[in-house]
Amino acid sequence: MEIFKGQNLLEFAERFKTDSDCKEYLGQIKWKSGFFCRKCGNTSHQLRKNFSRTCNKCGDTESPTANTIFHRVRFGVRKAFFICFEMATTTKSLSATQMGVRYGITEKTARLFMLKVREAMASSENNPMDGHVQVDEFVLGGYEQNKIGRSYDAKKKKAITAVEFTDDGKVKRMYALNIKDFSAQSLQYMFIKHIDRNAQVTTDKWKGYRPIAKAYKITQIDSKKGLNFKALHTMIHQIKSWIRTTYSWVSEFNLNRYFNEFCFRINRSQNKNTIFNNLINKMVNSDKIYQSEIICN
Repeated sequence: MEIFKGQNLLEFAERFKTDSDCKEYLGQIKWKSGFFCRKCGNTSHQLRKNFSRTCNKCGDTESPTANTIFHRVRFGVRKAFFICFEMATTTKSLSATQMGVRYGITEKTARLFMLKVREAMASSENNPMDGHVQVDEFVLGGYEQNKIGRSYDAKKKKAITAVEFTDDGKVKRMYALNIKDFSAQSLQYMFIKHIDRNAQVTTDKWKGYRPIAKAYKITQIDSKKGLNFKALHTMIHQIKSWIRTTYSWVSEFNLNRYFNEFCFRINRSQNKNTIFNNLINKMVNSDKIYQSEIICN
């Protein structure tokens, strides 16, 4: 299989001219290790015109989109591919309103599909950061009178981020999580999900990190109003600016999904040529997501 490489929109449009081209690409990814019937486990099959596979034993036909993030995409697989391409290769992506206008679908349809894509962009958590890591908390939201610093009863959304740096101080990887408050119980989830116990972690002197330091190698230093964490605060500023300028507002229910998108692009910024193929692989290997799972009740 020849994977798509690059960020050129014209080359992308030439490669994926029809829905059939997209389904062929999905089928090659989905069954790259061979066909395996979802009902009887048989491996022999027949290839259909729409690149579906029909089991020779039980007769079950499975499409390339079945049980993937592309499951029952009613506005066309090609449009879905273009949305994925925009989200993966652009620096800031587009809002659901802009995406809807660009591809001739409703704003709601664009938003729901983009939330599914962001779900697929989540880290596998199989490769925790094990080098030099800096961790800090931040808030998203407008000014609230008499609510400063780490106010627990503020309406602002609370988050924690961890950034791993190379030996020469460049950003290697980044993760962000929405948290309930700034207690050690909430802060620990970043460490459990994304930081190896052998990592050299640096934080400010917030007391919430003290209990976590019993299990991780944490060095706490004075922030000096951010001067000791310049690169980390630059990344925090970028993610806050991206959400504020592109989407203006994000619900707390979906905040982690937007963090997934931002970090997905940052963590693969050195592999932009294959970032689209990487995303499609993750979407094919993910289970289907129903609308009820991504809408806040």
